[in-house]
Amino acid sequence: MRTPDAHLPWGGTARGPWALEVTPERAGWTYAGLRVLTLPTGGEVSFATGDEEMLVLPLSGAATVRCDGLRLALTGRASVFAAVTDFAYLPRDAEVTISGTGRFALPSARATRRLSPRYGAARDVPVELRGAGAASRQVNNFCAPDAFDCDRLVAVEVLTPGGNWSSYPPHKHEQDRAYDDGRVEAALEEVYYFEVAGGDPGDGPVGYQRVYGTADRPIDVLAEVRTGDVVLVPYGYHGPSMAAPGYDLYYLNVLAGPGAARTMACVDDPRHGWIRGSWADQAVDPRLPLTRPGTKEA
Repeated sequence: MRTPDAHLPWGGTARGPWALEVTPERAGWTYAGLRVLTLPTGGEVSFATGDEEMLVLPLSGAATVRCDGLRLALTGRASVFAAVTDFAYLPRDAEVTISGTGRFALPSARATRRLSPRYGAARDVPVELRGAGAASRQVNNFCAPDAFDCDRLVAVEVLTPGGNWSSYPPHKHEQDRAYDDGRVEAALEEVYYFEVAGGDPGDGPVGYQRVYGTADRPIDVLAEVRTGDVVLVPYGYHGPSMAAPGYDLYYLNVLAGPGAARTMACVDDPRHGWIRGSWADQAVDPRLPLTRPGTKEA
């Protein structure tokens, strides 16, 4: 796989009500997916989740979600750079209506268990400051395995201050394996969805994403990304995600795989893993955190 296959620019995957639609079939894998919905003022869309569990995550704006007779009011946010947001969980085999105004991400994963629809409050989202120095970033672990229950779906948000690198050191999660040195790796498909501060979907400033493989599983991706772009990671080392100086970078990671337990277990490229040890002598970038939970929730 090379950059043209892995990099999906905004507008290239629009279908039906979705401004962006990446199904497992479109990605060429089995579990993980992502849709983005843009609603005009007072807009409304109804759909069925089928065999996928989903989240409704406001990127900008607010919405009301109706599912299984429940009404979930999402306060949302002005933009991904303005606040940590609330969100809604949608089970498989559900009929859903979303009404509101704004742009909304719907991460998804093929699911076996049917859980209950429910609300995720912004105040309950664990916010982590990871790395140090020029590798400092903020991780909003809203749907990490230990933060919010799903069947297979895992999703987190990462905010990288302008000029910094994140998803670094490069790491991979392409096989279920326990290494002799104690490291553990899981087989996970991953979608990166990007927004760049100051940009509009398909236009504006850029960031960069690197994905590369090994001799037996080659992949070579260096994508110039704008707001609304997606990069697929079926396997291989991924990172760094590079924020250009002056332009903060946001990405939504969507992960899913065949394992019985939800996990984000990964292993670093052994040539670059030493970088983690260097953080002990560096301060976290003082610009972080870039966002916090909003002050009002439904």
